[in-house]
Amino acid sequence: MDRRSFMISAGALALAPSLPAAAYAADGEDAKLRLLLDRLFDTRIDSNPEQASSLGLDTGRRAPLKRRLDDYSAQGKADDLARARRELAALATIDRAKLGPAAALDYEVVEYGLKNLIADNERFSFGSAGGRFAPYVISQLTGPYQDIPDFLDSRHRVRDAADADAYLARLGAFTVALDQSLERQKADAARGVFAPDYILDTTLGQLKALRDQPPARTILVASLVRKAKEAGLADGYGARAETIVTREVFPALDRQIALVQALRAKATHDAGVWRLPDGEAYYDASVRAATTTGMKGDDIHRLGLEQVAMISDRLDKILRAQGYTEGTPGARLAALNRDPSQLFANTDPGREEMLSYIRGEVKRMEARLPELFATLPKAALEVKRVPVFIQAGSAGAYYEAASMDGTRRAAYMINQRDTFDRPKYGLPTLTYHEGVPGHHLQVSLSQESDAIPMIRRRGGYSAYSEGWALYSEQLADEIGMYEGNPLGQAGYLQSLLFRATRLVVDSGMHAKRWSREKATDYFIATTGIARGRSQGEIDRYTVWPGQATSYKVGHTVWVQLRDDAKAKLGDRFDIRQFHEVLRKGAMPLAVLERVVADWVRAQAKA
Repeated sequence: MDRRSFMISAGALALAPSLPAAAYAADGEDAKLRLLLDRLFDTRIDSNPEQASSLGLDTGRRAPLKRRLDDYSAQGKADDLARARRELAALATIDRAKLGPAAALDYEVVEYGLKNLIADNERFSFGSAGGRFAPYVISQLTGPYQDIPDFLDSRHRVRDAADADAYLARLGAFTVALDQSLERQKADAARGVFAPDYILDTTLGQLKALRDQPPARTILVASLVRKAKEAGLADGYGARAETIVTREVFPALDRQIALVQALRAKATHDAGVWRLPDGEAYYDASVRAATTTGMKGDDIHRLGLEQVAMISDRLDKILRAQGYTEGTPGARLAALNRDPSQLFANTDPGREEMLSYIRGEVKRMEARLPELFATLPKAALEVKRVPVFIQAGSAGAYYEAASMDGTRRAAYMINQRDTFDRPKYGLPTLTYHEGVPGHHLQVSLSQESDAIPMIRRRGGYSAYSEGWALYSEQLADEIGMYEGNPLGQAGYLQSLLFRATRLVVDSGMHAKRWSREKATDYFIATTGIARGRSQGEIDRYTVWPGQATSYKVGHTVWVQLRDDAKAKLGDRFDIRQFHEVLRKGAMPLAVLERVVADWVRAQAKA
């Protein structure tokens, strides 16, 4: 469990102690709970320097945190677990029977996260067993070597000499973090827990990409030089950073490279976590954490096959109408993917053209948001390229929330390693998922809401958030965003098919012992997605078991709740008011079901 996983899974990530919301009683047990939750939040931020900087909270009394990185050691992991136990014990001092509805919801959501986090980490001591399960300390997607260079570049602000000196201090601390993760991976490897050979190959390539260049050209140095110049600081920071990278960081990277090479020499090719100690239970727990349901691997697999068949049938009709008639829907999608009219040049101008196209889609959807939402986020959204130095192992696209202090905008990040992986017909749907009205509204409306305590403002439950993002794709279709663009609608259905296929291949690898090759071939044949991107997806599921199942499971629940509410309320149903549930923050699906049911009953009586 790295500290990011702990913070997200326990429902943290927010700004500062908040005043009781209007929905809370001003005194009594409600006020007692609010004070407790704010205190818990404060303690978490104080022990997570990287989150403090990411949220813009590394100022004032927290300014010393700007010089530190998180603790990546086994002791740091143990400290997080001990703190979670203390938090749960403190929560138990609250009399739930005396809480009002809003406070009771906050109690339930925080308790759910803590209880599961504690139980999972007590049972599974290797890797991470937080909200996002990650069995391998070092992989193409996990480890400080992968996270910290991007963090320093994108999250550490340099406005004056003190900030620049803090950057240098963190650069030195990077060496400590690397060695802490090294020791944890060594300890796990002694128990047989390390990544498969193909994951280690990619990991090794990424480590070498950071290591095998002149210090001055690394993002670690170049970022500080750029920021210091922009801040009008005197020269000299680049030279100091080069010295740290040369004398401290590079030797630490060499130690990681040596370990990965040693593990690669004895790694197997088996993809699933079933091969790990208590691996079958680890997968079941990862699915439960991702979906917040009691579904098992077989349940996930069965649902995936059913959904694949249903969506493929819908796609078949659209593709035939557009002249794509030969082969399976997957084969026809693959042909569409090769159509030159759907491809951006794999050059810097081509990549910029893609970004411009995506920005246009953001603006088109933003103009329609008032039809769907009573509250719109204050945070602006920008579209950016995934940093080149992490793109080889990065997801195809992802969302980064704005800082809580407003100094960093929210960002929709698109991986442009190979533009062939992102054909034009699929970009509108991807934009509605990662940007608006997907993650941007869900995260920002919660983050900006004063109706919930800070500890929940950016709390994460994958089935809730990813299910919402997939539901947002459906909203776009329902309001006519694909009118006049049937291939765009095919891209939307391909996205649904993509998520249904994830159910099959994720459970296939981890519960049914599919090989990487079998999972990849099924993925390509079913979705028509290019091999490069498909391979990256399969490799992602290898190191984040269960997480990919949250999308379609969550989507199914969101759609069912919306449709049930419409059926019960009839003309009284208001989609804009239904979406106000986002301001209550992320929650487990079972809790969401009850919250929506309560809202429906209240609307029916109004």
